[in-house]
Parts: sequence; C-alpha cells; structure tokens
Amino acid sequence: MKKSVIATTNAPGAIGPYSQGVSIGDLVYTSGQLGMDSAGVLADGVAAQTAQSLRNVQAILEEAGSGLDQVVKTTVFLKDMNDFVKMNEVYSTFFTEPYPARSAVEVARLPKDALVEIEVIALKK
Repeated sequence: MKKSVIATTNAPGAIGPYSQGVSIGDLVYTSGQLGMDSAGVLADGVAAQTAQSLRNVQAILEEAGSGLDQVVKTTVFLKDMNDFVKMNEVYSTFFTEPYPARSAVEVARLPKDALVEIEVIALKK
C-alpha cells in the first residue's frame, strides 16, 4: 500500500515537519487540529476552538474523500479537563450515531497555548 499526503487550504497548514493528514489503504489519519482558522487565528474559548478544530478535521477528511460520518476514532487533547462538558456539547453537534470511539485526555500544554486539539482516524468513503 502507498501512503498519500493530504493537504488542503481549507484548514491551517502544518507548522512543523508533518502533514495535515495521511491516507493509506482505506484509512485516513489526521494530525491534531487546533481551533484556529486557515489564517492562523485561534478562536476564543474552548467551545469555539472545539468547533473550529472539528471544521478543520472535516476539511482534511473531505480533501481525502472521507467525512465526519466515516470517523472511527477521535482523540481529544484538553488543556483543562474542567472544559470537558463545554467541549462535549460542541463535539456532539458534529457526530451522529453510531458515534466514533473516543479518548479525551488533559495535557500540560498545547501548541500556541490552545485549549483543545483533536485528531481522528476515518475510513474513506
């Protein structure tokens, strides 16, 4: 199987030596997406950052021929686990049943001092 790099201008570009996403076989892996727009502006607050992060994930998946309905696993990194409820309220508006598997962890610090970062694994359509 050949690995393919996924890149879109509808999500922030990589700020290091990594790809926005990679596909191999029937799977798509996204890099963690912060809650900032493609111009690099970080949204204000955990709810807005969660929404923007998931819009970025969606853009990468669409570029790869997938979508949020094909996500099988998400990993959510939170700066403060006390923000879990706010994140979850927004997160729940992006996914429908059957929901993907998910891990959510608190981390010491995220790039650009973001409040949330989300990465996913999805199937191609």
